[in-house]
Amino acid sequence: MVDLSLSIGALVGILLSGGYVYVEIGRFATPQVPETLFDERREVFAYTAGLFVGIPLAIAFLLFLDSMANGALPGALIFLAALVGGTEVAQWALLRAHYWGNGESGPFYALGYRAGIAGIFALAILAQYLATSGVTWDGVLLLLIESGAVLALEVAGALLSLPPSTTAGRKGGGPVAGAVFEVVGFFILGVGALSGTGSTEAEAVAYAAALIALLGGILVYRRLRPLLEVIPSPSTGAAPPLRDEPAAFGRTDRATTAATPEDDGSERLE
Repeated sequence: MVDLSLSIGALVGILLSGGYVYVEIGRFATPQVPETLFDERREVFAYTAGLFVGIPLAIAFLLFLDSMANGALPGALIFLAALVGGTEVAQWALLRAHYWGNGESGPFYALGYRAGIAGIFALAILAQYLATSGVTWDGVLLLLIESGAVLALEVAGALLSLPPSTTAGRKGGGPVAGAVFEVVGFFILGVGALSGTGSTEAEAVAYAAALIALLGGILVYRRLRPLLEVIPSPSTGAAPPLRDEPAAFGRTDRATTAATPEDDGSERLE
């Protein structure tokens, strides 16, 4: 039997994160630009990998929110550290993988990766809330804002965690800067849970915290987004070095081996 709350959470999470990848990252693909600045297949695989990696991270995210709701700040900080640390390690591993990190297009794959993680986070918080008996329209709206805030924090953190780049003219950034930003952003988001439920004041605090986290993530992302526009297309990369000896498996490199009178077939025709 399909769980309705899980299905709705999955639908919202996929639409939110997949819509970001399609609209925002799609701006740097043809026909919006003369040449796509990344490998589209690798982008899809990075997003899919983010969905799988987001599952264990979502557990830490839910435990962080539950700890905040119960007022257990030491436990909340532990789960927050696990959440942010795991996310940073995941991006670090992605950009050092030969498949995704071999070239200038790594930031696009990091964004798709983190968008997939955010989609699972949205699924988790929505499914958990919809499975309760006290579902209200105000509560659903709050969780939708929180889902948008999670996505904004993830993609902004993805760009902020990138190492300094001379190509993009960016001197700052790195995993430490990205981790600090995410800790602050997610803690602000968790203040809503810390304020409790059942009162108008608590609901106002939760909305304010979600909106602050959302706007903070958007502002940081918009400040860093121009670095995507200076990433060269894959076809403009450096040409591979010429080989001085034949390739393996008995193949020859026609681009680097000049034809000689002995091997052009003229002697055989005689």
